Amino acid sequence: MRFRAVLALAGCVTAAMFIAACSESGAPAAPTVSQSEPVTQPAPPPPSANAPLTARYRITFQATWTSATHPVDFPSTAHFSPLVGGTHNASAAFWSEGAPASTGIKDMSERGRTSPLDQEIEAAIRNRSAQHLLLGDGLGTSPASVSLEFEISQTHPLVTLLSMIAPSPDWFVGVSRLALFENGSWIDERRIELVPWDAGTDSGVTFTSADVVTSPPQPISRIVTLPLSPNGRVTPLGTFTFSRLPS
Repeated sequence: MRFRAVLALAGCVTAAMFIAACSESGAPAAPTVSQSEPVTQPAPPPPSANAPLTARYRITFQATWTSATHPVDFPSTAHFSPLVGGTHNASAAFWSEGAPASTGIKDMSERGRTSPLDQEIEAAIRNRSAQHLLLGDGLGTSPASVSLEFEISQTHPLVTLLSMIAPSPDWFVGVSRLALFENGSWIDERRIELVPWDAGTDSGVTFTSADVVTSPPQPISRIVTLPLSPNGRVTPLGTFTFSRLPS
Protein backbone atom coordinates (compact mmCIF):
# COMPACT_ATOMS: atom_id res chain seq x y z
CA MET A 1 0.00 0.00 0.00
CA ARG A 2 1.42 3.38 -0.99
CA PHE A 3 0.93 6.71 0.67
CA ARG A 4 1.62 9.50 -1.81
CA ALA A 5 -0.22 11.49 0.71
CA VAL A 6 -1.29 15.01 1.01
CA LEU A 7 1.61 17.31 0.37
CA ALA A 8 1.46 20.92 1.47
CA LEU A 9 3.96 23.53 0.43
CA ALA A 10 4.32 26.28 2.98
CA GLY A 11 7.37 28.34 2.19
CA CYS A 12 6.29 31.14 4.49
CA VAL A 13 6.22 28.95 7.56
CA THR A 14 9.37 29.03 9.60
CA ALA A 15 10.57 26.63 12.25
CA ALA A 16 10.07 29.35 14.87
CA MET A 17 6.45 29.82 13.81
CA PHE A 18 5.87 26.06 13.93
CA ILE A 19 7.20 25.83 17.50
CA ALA A 20 5.19 28.90 18.53
CA ALA A 21 2.03 27.30 17.16
CA CYS A 22 2.65 24.22 19.26
CA SER A 23 3.14 26.39 22.35
CA GLU A 24 -0.06 28.33 21.70
CA SER A 25 -2.01 25.09 21.49
CA GLY A 26 -0.90 24.25 25.00
CA ALA A 27 1.31 21.31 23.98
CA PRO A 28 4.96 21.57 25.07
CA ALA A 29 7.47 21.90 22.26
CA ALA A 30 9.19 18.60 21.58
CA PRO A 31 12.92 18.39 22.21
CA THR A 32 15.07 18.73 19.14
CA VAL A 33 17.30 15.76 18.34
CA SER A 34 20.52 16.54 16.51
CA GLN A 35 21.10 13.68 14.12
CA SER A 36 24.88 13.50 14.27
CA GLU A 37 24.45 9.90 13.15
CA PRO A 38 21.52 7.95 11.70
CA VAL A 39 18.87 7.31 14.33
CA THR A 40 18.77 3.55 14.83
CA GLN A 41 16.73 1.48 17.21
CA PRO A 42 16.77 -2.11 18.47
CA ALA A 43 14.16 -4.60 17.28
CA PRO A 44 10.72 -3.50 18.52
CA PRO A 45 8.90 -5.54 21.18
CA PRO A 46 5.75 -7.53 20.34
CA PRO A 47 2.68 -5.37 19.57
CA SER A 48 1.23 -3.67 22.63
CA ALA A 49 -2.47 -4.17 23.38
CA ASN A 50 -2.43 -0.87 25.30
CA ALA A 51 -1.88 1.25 22.18
CA PRO A 52 -3.52 1.39 18.75
CA LEU A 53 -1.94 -1.01 16.25
CA THR A 54 -1.53 1.84 13.76
CA ALA A 55 -1.05 5.59 13.89
CA ARG A 56 -0.99 8.46 11.42
CA TYR A 57 1.72 11.08 11.33
CA ARG A 58 2.50 14.29 9.52
CA ILE A 59 6.16 14.86 8.76
CA THR A 60 7.05 18.51 8.13
CA PHE A 61 10.33 19.19 6.37
CA GLN A 62 11.41 22.72 7.32
CA ALA A 63 14.44 23.77 5.29
CA THR A 64 16.58 26.48 6.91
CA TRP A 65 19.53 26.33 4.47
CA THR A 66 20.47 29.88 3.41
CA SER A 67 23.52 31.94 2.54
CA ALA A 68 23.51 33.10 6.15
CA THR A 69 23.69 29.60 7.65
CA HIS A 70 26.12 28.30 5.01
CA PRO A 71 27.87 31.30 3.47
CA VAL A 72 30.68 29.42 1.69
CA ASP A 73 29.92 28.75 -1.99
CA PHE A 74 26.14 29.00 -1.40
CA PRO A 75 24.41 28.06 -4.69
CA SER A 76 21.91 30.48 -6.22
CA THR A 77 19.64 27.54 -7.06
CA ALA A 78 19.59 25.94 -3.60
CA HIS A 79 16.74 23.42 -3.29
CA PHE A 80 15.86 19.90 -2.12
CA SER A 81 14.70 16.90 -4.12
CA PRO A 82 11.39 15.05 -3.57
CA LEU A 83 11.10 13.11 -0.33
CA VAL A 84 11.41 9.34 -0.58
CA GLY A 85 11.43 6.65 2.09
CA GLY A 86 9.32 4.05 3.82
CA THR A 87 8.01 2.55 7.03
CA HIS A 88 9.64 -0.72 8.04
CA ASN A 89 10.84 -2.97 10.85
CA ALA A 90 14.32 -3.58 12.22
CA SER A 91 15.10 -6.13 9.50
CA ALA A 92 15.33 -3.36 6.89
CA ALA A 93 18.05 -0.72 6.58
CA PHE A 94 18.02 1.42 3.46
CA TRP A 95 21.03 3.51 4.52
CA SER A 96 23.33 3.81 7.51
CA GLU A 97 26.58 5.51 8.43
CA GLY A 98 29.60 3.44 7.45
CA ALA A 99 27.69 1.32 4.95
CA PRO A 100 27.97 1.60 1.15
CA ALA A 101 25.21 3.42 -0.68
CA SER A 102 22.78 1.29 -2.64
CA THR A 103 22.03 2.20 -6.24
CA GLY A 104 18.84 3.86 -5.01
CA ILE A 105 20.69 5.99 -2.46
CA LYS A 106 23.33 6.86 -5.08
CA ASP A 107 20.76 8.06 -7.62
CA MET A 108 18.78 9.93 -4.96
CA SER A 109 21.85 11.75 -3.61
CA GLU A 110 23.42 12.50 -7.01
CA ARG A 111 20.36 13.18 -9.18
CA GLY A 112 17.47 13.68 -6.76
CA ARG A 113 15.68 10.64 -8.21
CA THR A 114 13.12 8.73 -6.18
CA SER A 115 13.77 5.63 -8.29
CA PRO A 116 15.27 3.03 -8.01
CA LEU A 117 15.17 3.69 -4.24
CA ASP A 118 11.40 3.28 -4.41
CA GLN A 119 11.95 -0.12 -6.04
CA GLU A 120 14.31 -1.14 -3.22
CA ILE A 121 11.61 -0.20 -0.72
CA GLU A 122 8.95 -2.04 -2.73
CA ALA A 123 11.16 -5.15 -2.65
CA ALA A 124 11.35 -4.84 1.14
CA ILE A 125 7.54 -4.51 1.23
CA ARG A 126 7.25 -7.76 -0.72
CA ASN A 127 9.48 -9.58 1.77
CA ARG A 128 7.51 -7.98 4.63
CA SER A 129 10.40 -6.09 6.22
CA ALA A 130 8.78 -2.82 5.04
CA GLN A 131 5.13 -1.78 4.88
CA HIS A 132 4.57 1.59 3.18
CA LEU A 133 6.43 3.51 0.50
CA LEU A 134 6.56 7.25 1.25
CA LEU A 135 6.83 9.78 -1.59
CA GLY A 136 6.55 13.52 -1.12
CA ASP A 137 7.27 16.83 -2.81
CA GLY A 138 10.64 18.52 -2.85
CA LEU A 139 11.41 22.16 -2.14
CA GLY A 140 12.14 24.43 -5.07
CA THR A 141 13.89 26.91 -2.83
CA SER A 142 15.20 27.25 0.71
CA PRO A 143 14.03 28.29 3.25
CA ALA A 144 10.62 26.69 2.76
CA SER A 145 8.64 23.73 4.06
CA VAL A 146 6.68 20.74 2.83
CA SER A 147 4.54 18.16 4.61
CA LEU A 148 3.62 14.53 4.07
CA GLU A 149 1.08 12.40 5.93
CA PHE A 150 1.47 8.65 6.33
CA GLU A 151 0.34 5.61 8.31
CA ILE A 152 2.65 3.45 10.41
CA SER A 153 2.07 0.29 12.43
CA GLN A 154 3.43 -1.41 15.53
CA THR A 155 4.73 -4.25 13.36
CA HIS A 156 6.71 -1.77 11.21
CA PRO A 157 7.34 1.15 13.60
CA LEU A 158 10.47 2.62 11.98
CA VAL A 159 10.68 5.28 9.29
CA THR A 160 13.44 6.16 6.83
CA LEU A 161 13.12 9.35 4.77
CA LEU A 162 15.58 11.30 2.61
CA SER A 163 16.03 14.28 0.31
CA MET A 164 18.97 15.36 -1.86
CA ILE A 165 20.76 18.61 -1.06
CA ALA A 166 20.66 20.25 -4.48
CA PRO A 167 22.73 21.08 -6.29
CA SER A 168 25.50 18.88 -4.89
CA PRO A 169 27.77 16.01 -5.90
CA ASP A 170 26.11 13.34 -3.71
CA TRP A 171 24.96 15.03 -0.53
CA PHE A 172 21.66 14.49 1.26
CA VAL A 173 19.67 14.91 4.47
CA GLY A 174 17.45 12.36 6.12
CA VAL A 175 16.67 9.92 8.90
CA SER A 176 17.37 6.21 9.05
CA ARG A 177 15.35 3.73 11.12
CA LEU A 178 13.70 6.40 13.27
CA ALA A 179 11.33 4.82 15.83
CA LEU A 180 7.90 6.39 16.34
CA PHE A 181 6.71 3.70 18.77
CA GLU A 182 8.60 3.36 22.06
CA ASN A 183 7.89 1.85 25.48
CA GLY A 184 4.45 0.67 24.44
CA SER A 185 3.26 4.05 23.16
CA TRP A 186 3.20 6.13 20.01
CA ILE A 187 5.39 9.22 20.22
CA ASP A 188 3.39 12.44 20.03
CA GLU A 189 6.11 14.51 18.38
CA ARG A 190 9.74 14.15 17.44
CA ARG A 191 11.92 16.76 15.78
CA ILE A 192 15.22 15.90 14.10
CA GLU A 193 17.90 18.40 13.09
CA LEU A 194 19.10 17.50 9.62
CA VAL A 195 22.86 17.40 9.24
CA PRO A 196 24.45 16.77 5.84
CA TRP A 197 25.51 13.31 4.65
CA ASP A 198 27.85 12.22 1.85
CA ALA A 199 26.80 9.11 -0.10
CA GLY A 200 30.44 8.33 -0.97
CA THR A 201 29.81 7.94 -4.70
CA ASP A 202 31.01 11.28 -6.14
CA SER A 203 34.21 13.10 -5.16
CA GLY A 204 33.10 16.64 -6.02
CA VAL A 205 33.92 19.19 -3.32
CA THR A 206 31.58 22.06 -4.21
CA PHE A 207 27.84 22.29 -4.81
CA THR A 208 28.29 22.59 -8.57
CA SER A 209 31.36 20.37 -9.09
CA ALA A 210 31.49 18.36 -12.30
CA ASP A 211 30.81 14.64 -11.86
CA VAL A 212 33.83 12.88 -10.37
CA VAL A 213 33.04 9.22 -9.79
CA THR A 214 34.49 7.93 -6.52
CA SER A 215 36.31 4.68 -7.23
CA PRO A 216 36.02 2.60 -5.23
CA PRO A 217 32.90 4.02 -3.57
CA GLN A 218 33.32 5.13 0.04
CA PRO A 219 30.97 4.45 2.97
CA ILE A 220 28.19 6.91 3.75
CA SER A 221 29.57 9.53 6.14
CA ARG A 222 28.59 12.73 7.88
CA ILE A 223 29.98 15.88 6.23
CA VAL A 224 32.20 17.81 8.63
CA THR A 225 34.04 20.00 6.11
CA LEU A 226 33.27 23.06 4.01
CA PRO A 227 31.06 24.15 2.38
CA LEU A 228 28.43 22.44 4.55
CA SER A 229 30.14 22.77 7.92
CA PRO A 230 31.12 26.44 8.22
CA ASN A 231 33.32 27.70 11.03
CA GLY A 232 34.46 24.17 11.80
CA ARG A 233 31.10 22.94 13.04
CA VAL A 234 28.30 20.90 11.53
CA THR A 235 25.37 23.20 10.81
CA PRO A 236 21.91 21.68 10.20
CA LEU A 237 20.12 22.47 6.95
CA GLY A 238 16.67 22.09 8.44
CA THR A 239 14.44 19.83 10.49
CA PHE A 240 12.07 16.90 10.12
CA THR A 241 9.19 17.14 12.62
CA PHE A 242 7.05 14.02 13.03
CA SER A 243 3.69 14.89 14.62
CA ARG A 244 1.08 12.29 15.49
CA LEU A 245 -2.37 13.06 14.08
CA PRO A 246 -5.64 12.50 15.95
CA SER A 247 -7.08 9.04 15.40
